[in-house]
Amino acid sequence: MINFGMTNQIITFVNKMDREVRDPLDILDEVERELGMPCVPMTWPVGQGKSFGGIVNLRTQAMTVFESGSERLPQDFETISLTEQTVLSQRFGLSWAAAMESMELATGASPAFDRNAFLNGKQTPVFFGSGVNNFGVMEVLDALVDLAPFPQSRKSSLMVNKQMVEKTIQPEDSGFSGVVFKVQANMDANHRDRIAFVRVASGKYSPGMKLKVQRSAKELRPTSVVTFLSQRREAVEEAYAGDIIGFTTHGGVQLGDTITDGSNLQFTGLPFFAPELFMTVLLKNPLRTKQLQTGLEQLGEEGAIQVFRPEVGGPMLLGAIGQLQFEVVQHRLKAEYDCDVRLEACQYTGARWITADTPAQLREFTNAYPQRMALDAANTLAYLCTSPYDVRLAQERFPQIHFHPLREHAGLSLGSAG
Repeated sequence: MINFGMTNQIITFVNKMDREVRDPLDILDEVERELGMPCVPMTWPVGQGKSFGGIVNLRTQAMTVFESGSERLPQDFETISLTEQTVLSQRFGLSWAAAMESMELATGASPAFDRNAFLNGKQTPVFFGSGVNNFGVMEVLDALVDLAPFPQSRKSSLMVNKQMVEKTIQPEDSGFSGVVFKVQANMDANHRDRIAFVRVASGKYSPGMKLKVQRSAKELRPTSVVTFLSQRREAVEEAYAGDIIGFTTHGGVQLGDTITDGSNLQFTGLPFFAPELFMTVLLKNPLRTKQLQTGLEQLGEEGAIQVFRPEVGGPMLLGAIGQLQFEVVQHRLKAEYDCDVRLEACQYTGARWITADTPAQLREFTNAYPQRMALDAANTLAYLCTSPYDVRLAQERFPQIHFHPLREHAGLSLGSAG
């Protein structure tokens, strides 16, 4: 299923029709129960398994004939218009008759496709095919182009006279802006590269642009900007609102960062939740300390795990929502950075990002709890606690300090070391 970010639009693809699978009507019934929304067939299978003959495209009123082989391109498949009923019936026999009967039942029981209902998460278009044979996939991609929501406006915060003011950025605005929604290290093991995936929010990207990372105010001049199609990378000559492009970076770009061509704004809406589990990182081979620091820095920037660096020194801390995150990071440190680490339980059970109305208030608080202060991957100050009572007692003692259970990385600055 293809889900469009934080919205509820879902396109459903039923795979492996070249194998013996359940009846398509039963599959639609289960999808409707699980998603809680009606299905609208866009293609329909003719046969299945060894008798799989292809799919009927209800949008183009034609049948695409199945042939196995992953090397085939969409234009390589034979298509037959549904007006050729006699030809189709003779060629596919009982499979065609059964498909027409089940398709009539499915379309009769399903509502007509309504784009507004789809965009509001009230119905899901359904496609059938065989992914390994690259069959039925182009129909999904065509629908993705035709049905996917257009680039939307995005809320941001703008600093005006030392005051944060909300501003809505429109896709048609001339200034380039985008938000980093994913950072992936070591996509190419041979080059140890790092890619920051950026969704363009406004304006136009063109090679050679001078860009700025708003969080750090550092200049960004990417030498390699690419777009992706499966495993292929292609150089980007231009990109507009709604496009996704990848910047090859050497650090300094993190998940949730706002990138602009100079405008001083920050996008909001990427929350980082306070971790509920903590582990201490212990390196088995002290000679790999530099590699460990690099690995934790990059994995923290990815958002694979939350990394906390105690201000008073000592081992690094990993914070996670679930136990699996620790296992994944431990494996990646070994496989990608040659760092064999041991993770041990520690006393902390939670964290809260902190802010204060004045630097003096923040300094007073950090001086009172030096052992509890730590910086995360974004250099944002956090208070580590051993129980919920810690926060309550600290709040009573320092009512001017604000404790935040989440950090909007791409929003207002919640505090920093200082």
